[in-house]
Amino acid sequence: MSGIYKLKPQFQALLRPVCNQLAKAGVTANQVTILALVLSALAGVSIALQPGAIWPLLSLPLVLVLRMALNAVDGMLAREHHMESRLGAVLNEMGDVISDAVLYLPLAFIPGVPLWGVYGVVLLGTMSEMIGVVSVQIGGQRRYDGPFGKSDRAVAFGLLAILIGVGVPLQPWVAWFLGVAVLLSIWTLLNRGAKALQEEAGAC
Repeated sequence: MSGIYKLKPQFQALLRPVCNQLAKAGVTANQVTILALVLSALAGVSIALQPGAIWPLLSLPLVLVLRMALNAVDGMLAREHHMESRLGAVLNEMGDVISDAVLYLPLAFIPGVPLWGVYGVVLLGTMSEMIGVVSVQIGGQRRYDGPFGKSDRAVAFGLLAILIGVGVPLQPWVAWFLGVAVLLSIWTLLNRGAKALQEEAGAC
């Protein structure tokens, strides 16, 4: 399990009063999921239209925290307020990978940020989430194994955005930073695949 993902129960406990109020107000889990996707798209577009501008970069960590909060709330609404649905499951999984793409890919437009690094992390992250879902298809549970899951990617890209936004020179550290992120993404991909297969073999 991802190190940061282990904090999810405490994060959910903080958000539960808000979640309960939203449920009373008639807000649905799917509406929250779509809101998170729209917020991500707006933040990504602002970076793409103004690559290197300070305020879109410094606002990215705040958007990522809000996105994680919305993701936690939509899950609690679905589970704890009987809003689970097939559509919700599709929106949840697709929303995560699309949000990652629209938030992180625009960083590659910034001069000095390696295209291969940003694209590699996004692609490998999408593949990792796919394997997490495929685990269910072969009879296991949804895999969230790390070391570089969704929350970890958010922390890494949030930190990257802050460093660029405050004017830290990109060379030569940014290539190493993204190179480590790519290696951790490959490790996560292999780890989730191995755990999914081990779980399936144990169930046979």
